Amino acid sequence: MEIHLPSVPMMKILSYLDAFSLLQVAQVNKSWNTVASSDVLWRKFCQKRWLFCDKVNLQFLGTETWKQFYVYRTWQEHTKSRAKPEDFTYKEIPAEYGVRAYACYISGCGLTRNRNDKSIVCMVTSVNRISTWDIHEGVMTWESPGHPAVIMRLTTLPEMHMAVTVDIESTIKLWDYQNREALATNNLSSPCQLLKAVDTKDGPIVLAGDTLGNLYVFRIPDLHLISRVNVFPYSIDEIYCSPQKKWVFLNQKHPQILPKVFYMSSLLRTSEFSAPVSTNLDFSCCERAFWTPRREDRITMMSRSAPPINTKFVTFDMKLEKIGTETIAKGHLIARFSLKDYKERPEWMGVSDKYMIVCSTLSCLLLFSMNGFRLQTFQYGPEEIVSLWVDPVHVIVTLYDGSLDVYAWKERTPLLRRCYRLQNRKCLPPQSLIFRTLCDDVSIIRVMRNSPAPCFLMAYTLKADFEN
Repeated sequence: MEIHLPSVPMMKILSYLDAFSLLQVAQVNKSWNTVASSDVLWRKFCQKRWLFCDKVNLQFLGTETWKQFYVYRTWQEHTKSRAKPEDFTYKEIPAEYGVRAYACYISGCGLTRNRNDKSIVCMVTSVNRISTWDIHEGVMTWESPGHPAVIMRLTTLPEMHMAVTVDIESTIKLWDYQNREALATNNLSSPCQLLKAVDTKDGPIVLAGDTLGNLYVFRIPDLHLISRVNVFPYSIDEIYCSPQKKWVFLNQKHPQILPKVFYMSSLLRTSEFSAPVSTNLDFSCCERAFWTPRREDRITMMSRSAPPINTKFVTFDMKLEKIGTETIAKGHLIARFSLKDYKERPEWMGVSDKYMIVCSTLSCLLLFSMNGFRLQTFQYGPEEIVSLWVDPVHVIVTLYDGSLDVYAWKERTPLLRRCYRLQNRKCLPPQSLIFRTLCDDVSIIRVMRNSPAPCFLMAYTLKADFEN
């Protein structure tokens, strides 16, 4: 006998379920399927899982319902997890830069169902020029004119297909890959240390940190200076924005200086705030920091001390509070643990959306709960881990010989699953250094420093027949 409940209370009950449970409920009968397939329920899942869903409509995404989009997009996110090494195409792209090399995705790959979009990477291809590359085909699609000065930093805003550079003379420029000339130009008063473009609820911006500890906020697309605040007595070493860009974490790797978190709106809406809203986090010697994916206010930090080895992890929840007419920010400590007795010192770390902390030493990959309970250990023996990429779906381990191990977060458990290894296909000289590993839905890229020879980009892209 079918069970029928009024749709309003039924909708309320189903709103407490996760996506997997909702899909199971939809199989009970036709009336339950109708309520469990509601756009109201599935749009909330999509907005929680993919922040860009706040700003797009289904027509743009090329789908009919939010449920259909959720199912397809989840399947699409896990394409790399289902793949095998032979499903990838390998390309090498020269960077022509023997000292530094920068590469960032400039494409918002994976937002449509028809898969016409491809992974496009923006690179510094010489000391004073940037270019974009279709890494599926291995061909250049755009190149800027030569700069009068050496380019020192590159960042991109994939949502708008834009790039931002700053040169050795502290000139900042905005580019898109359809115009030869820069769209806008401005200057910093001191040499730039860090550069990051982000899309906030108040519009896209560029954050720049200089060697004197100043944080600049520029508006896109005209690079108008919105605000400038002195954060530290010396240079800013790290800038990390929370998932929806509500908070900005800033760090200087100095034992006497605590990391600081700013409320983003106070930096952007200067007429509404008498001063930027910020707070110090009581955690010295911070080496790494990572915002919890798909959660706006939680950040985990890692510190490392010299022998005797002692690595510490702490997790804070950021909150805004009102005192009279004043808005203040506070960081509330919710968890901490240390690895005093661990022989090796963790070098890299990341956090899953299930609040699991993953970190790597030179010889193993470790997974901990937020309170320090060890859940998994993956040993690497004589192989050395040189970097770690962590996102809501994957963990990618880069090894010293250039090989990549791809892991995936299990959907309904907090654990990791080892998927496959992408063997390095190029014999690397001893002086080679893997600078950075990045990935999107269908590709993985690495920048190789090969000084004094030119740097180059190594790209693995999923073949079209597998991807579809």
